[in-house]
Amino acid sequence: MYRPAARLTDIEPFHVVELFTRAHQLQAEGRDIIHMEVGEPDFPTPEPIAHAAMAAIASGKTMYTQAFGLPELRQAISDFYRQRYGVDVPARRIAVTNGASGALNLAFACLTNPGDEWLLADPGYPCNRHIVRTYEGRPQAIAVGPQSNFQPTPAQVGAAWSEKTTGLLVASPANPTGTLLTLPEIAALAEVCRARKGHFMVDEIYHGLTYETDAPTACTAGDDIWVINSFSKYFQMTGWRLGWMVIPEPYLRDVEKLAQNLVLCPSTPAQHAALAAFRPETIAILEERRAEFRRRRDFLAPALEALGFRITARPEGAFYLYCDSSALAADSFALARDLLEKTGVAATPGLDFGANAPEKHIRFAYTTGVDRLAEAVERLRRYFGR
Repeated sequence: MYRPAARLTDIEPFHVVELFTRAHQLQAEGRDIIHMEVGEPDFPTPEPIAHAAMAAIASGKTMYTQAFGLPELRQAISDFYRQRYGVDVPARRIAVTNGASGALNLAFACLTNPGDEWLLADPGYPCNRHIVRTYEGRPQAIAVGPQSNFQPTPAQVGAAWSEKTTGLLVASPANPTGTLLTLPEIAALAEVCRARKGHFMVDEIYHGLTYETDAPTACTAGDDIWVINSFSKYFQMTGWRLGWMVIPEPYLRDVEKLAQNLVLCPSTPAQHAALAAFRPETIAILEERRAEFRRRRDFLAPALEALGFRITARPEGAFYLYCDSSALAADSFALARDLLEKTGVAATPGLDFGANAPEKHIRFAYTTGVDRLAEAVERLRRYFGR
C-alpha cells in the first residue's frame, strides 16, 4: 500500500538537482556542459583539510563523537568567531552538525509546533520552506525585491507577523541573490522578533565569500539569535556534510536531545578534517580562492548585462548572479531547459526560489573558471543572436 504522509504533497522536488541530473546525462553522452547551476565551489577541498582527514582515518579516529561534535572542534569554531569577528561565542553554545541542512533540521524540530508559521524571504533557498513543512510548520513568504536589496525589512516582517508566527529566517549573504544585511539591519530584525516573543534565525553559510566587505555575524547582535554556518562554501567541503549552529543558551539541552536521537553525531573523519580548516595555511588558500571568485563575478556580471539580462540585486557575496531574464524570455524555466539542451550551459530557473516572479528570473553560479565563463557567454551570445 502506498500511503505517504500528507506533508509530502507540499514538498516539491529540488528542481535544480533534476536539471543537474539532466546536465550530467548529456555530459555522459559526450556533450560539453558548462555547469553554472549548482551552488558548489569548483575548487577541491584544501590540502591541509584533506590530509588531516587521511591522518585521522589512518590513526583510527573513526568512532562516534559526542552529539554536538568534538570538543576541540567546537572550541576551534569559538576561537574563529573571536579572531574573525571579535565576538565571544562560548564553545558550549556551538553544535557541530551534519551540514547546515542538519543544523536547520535540528533548529526547526526544536522550535516548530504543528501549524506554526515561519517567515522566509522570497526568493530564497527552497529547502528552507520544505524543512519547515517537514516539521509540520507553515512557511510564509515575504516578497522581497530590488527596493530592499532582496532582503526583508522590519516593516515587512511586522506586517507579515500573525498570531501563528513563531519566527523569522533570513540569509546573509543570501541565495540566490548574494545580497547582504548590515549589522544595524540584522539588529533591527532581531528587535522585531523580540518584541513579538518570536525566534530569529540567520543563515550565514556564505560567510567568507564576500567581496567588498566582510559580512557581520548575527552573533554580535544578541545571544538569543540562532546562527547557522557550514564548512561547505568558504571552506569548500560540500561533500563532507559538516556545519555548525550557534544555539541560544536555554535551548542547548533540547537540541542536544534531538541530535542524539536523530543523527547520533556528525561524521567523525570530517570533524577531524575540519580542525585543519582554521589553520593559517588553509585560510591563505581560501582567501586566494575568494579573490578568484570576485574576479569571476566582475567578469560575468557585465557580460550577462550586455546580453540583455538585468542584475537587480547587488551581488555582494556567495557566488551567484540572480538575473531578470524577462526581456529575453517569458518563462525562465523553459529558457533554462532550452539553454541546457541547445547550448550546453546549465543555469537555475527562478522556479526553485519561490513564488515571487520566478518566471522572470534565472540564476547563474560563477563556480567555474573565467575561461569557461567566457565560453558560456559566447554560447549565450550565439543563442540570443547578439
